[in-house]
Amino acid sequence: MLDNTFNFAPTPEIIFGTGTFSKLPNIIANYGTNTLIITGGSSLYKAGHFDELSKGLQEHNISFSTIKVTSEPAPALVDDIASTYREENISSVVAIGGGSVMDTGKAVSAMLTQQDSVMEYLEEVGAGKEHSGEKIPFIAVPTTSGTGSEATKNAVLSEVGPDGFKKSLRHDNFIPNLALLDPELTTSCPADITAASGLDAITQLLGAYTSTTASPMTDSLSLKALKYAGQSLVPAATVKGDDPQVRAGMAYASLISGITLANAGLGVVHGLASAIGGYFDIPHGVVCGTLLGEATKVNIMLLRRNQDNQDHLKKYAKAGAALSRNEINNISTHKEINRYCNLLIEIIENWIAELEIDRLGHYGVTENDLDKIAAKAGIKNNPVQLNQGQIKTIVKNRL
Repeated sequence: MLDNTFNFAPTPEIIFGTGTFSKLPNIIANYGTNTLIITGGSSLYKAGHFDELSKGLQEHNISFSTIKVTSEPAPALVDDIASTYREENISSVVAIGGGSVMDTGKAVSAMLTQQDSVMEYLEEVGAGKEHSGEKIPFIAVPTTSGTGSEATKNAVLSEVGPDGFKKSLRHDNFIPNLALLDPELTTSCPADITAASGLDAITQLLGAYTSTTASPMTDSLSLKALKYAGQSLVPAATVKGDDPQVRAGMAYASLISGITLANAGLGVVHGLASAIGGYFDIPHGVVCGTLLGEATKVNIMLLRRNQDNQDHLKKYAKAGAALSRNEINNISTHKEINRYCNLLIEIIENWIAELEIDRLGHYGVTENDLDKIAAKAGIKNNPVQLNQGQIKTIVKNRL
């Protein structure tokens, strides 16, 4: 029977398709004649896309300033950009890049309308002030397929160190006004970033699909997107990185992962990523990618012990079928559920090995850090409760 009690958050206007980047100058012109463009460090420029954009903006008589972001955004960076451009009558903020660029642009668009620091508004670590929701129009143009930030209402900011954090600036109004996804922009994304970002998207899709607050809408979106990801991840990160169709599959999966996480929440992997990302300078996609297999294995093991919670176990089985490109309509018997749950674990572990996702120890995480990581990590909307020992085991097995 249909569970008919759920809410679904709004999404941006979405423009999706190869070649749609050429529409960006005209889109920006709809918001005014003075735009702030936030980009990543190099790929947009090396591929000639920035020159294309610059020419189009000049043809539309649009003034623009450019900021490059080369690391995960810190509150100080957002404050600095906002203070520099607050009196410049910016008519739109455009973020063209990966998740860090998206988060920076989203936060800057929100803070250009305020006079104080973004720290005043960050969840849990801020001063507890409530943002008005007023922002400069924000356009998101992802060049990686991973975070889905182009479809969410929060910007994740980090401060790395012993007292570090990874927390969100959040408001319903912070959803981008428009998300433009041109798979061609992702063809220049390096293989390692493609792999880690792609596993991040899959982590979000699987987390939303098995979430305790999932709905029929998020289930439908997540499961179909997992199928696209299963077809596209490895080719995109290996032999078909320049194939627009393969890149389109991952771009779509990433977009849907953002929409579903915004509506269903996520599980323990992202609870751990928040804690680990505050203590260590490690890419978010790597944390999610390296922990996904262990977390999935532990969740399935515990669900198998709980005969009263078989719905979530069946969802893991359907996810295994989707990633393996098998038919997902007839998974109902105990034998089939076990088979596809095992297949899901096998697929994820094989991907982590084939794509050479770094272990956490590569970034300095040791067994001595397990207690503080587990203490700070939340299980969010994980389908099964986890104790501190189980959370530490997930991390320990990927050191």
